[in-house]
Amino acid sequence: MFSTLLRTTFGELLWDALLFPFWWYSFGAWHAFQWALGSIGNEFNRLNIGLWTKNLFTPMYGQYDWQGRLISFFMRLAQIIGRFIFLLIWMIFAVALFIAYLILPIAVVYYLISLPLF
Repeated sequence: MFSTLLRTTFGELLWDALLFPFWWYSFGAWHAFQWALGSIGNEFNRLNIGLWTKNLFTPMYGQYDWQGRLISFFMRLAQIIGRFIFLLIWMIFAVALFIAYLILPIAVVYYLISLPLF
């Protein structure tokens, strides 16, 4: 009974170890890619760049004179530019995490193989 349990455990462990790279680069990579795209979309929605762009020419605080319109335009333009820069940084971060996800197993195997034995 103990030998069957041991054989089953090591058989499952070996099977999982052999299937791990296929899972990592198929289903796991697809989920990581979906996370990256979803993260970028969520950040775009959180920053509300579309709303700021839609209201670019709307004066803030009901200031309909030319000074209020000018200040409102430049304040909103600065907000849009700053939020877009932050979104670009977030996109670079999400893509870098996805690339790191793809490279990580290869790097681990490479460094394990290149370790000196003594």
